[in-house]
Amino acid sequence: MALRIITKKRFENKVKRLVEYLLLSWYDSVADDFILQLNQSIELLSESPNIGSKVKGLKNTRTILITKHNRLYYRIENDKLVVINLIDTRRDPKKTLSINRNERKILFA
Repeated sequence: MALRIITKKRFENKVKRLVEYLLLSWYDSVADDFILQLNQSIELLSESPNIGSKVKGLKNTRTILITKHNRLYYRIENDKLVVINLIDTRRDPKKTLSINRNERKILFA
């Protein structure tokens, strides 16, 4: 049974900005291909949520590469797949992702 998909506002904002960039800087087909690949990946995750790699130090948090420049972070919570964020892999991970181990949260720049 597929997990119910929940997306965080931060993720939605990142996707919106990225698609706007792709539309302005590239071709419509590039943006369309990205959206298709993202949707297919999220659907696949809802069916097989454990295919992503575990994020060290954070319970139930996983990551999967969507494109060579975009990595998706998500959590499995009961019957839900919670999509947390989309991160550009070309950025310095120390500036992009920090883990607050006391609160067990992912903080994204």
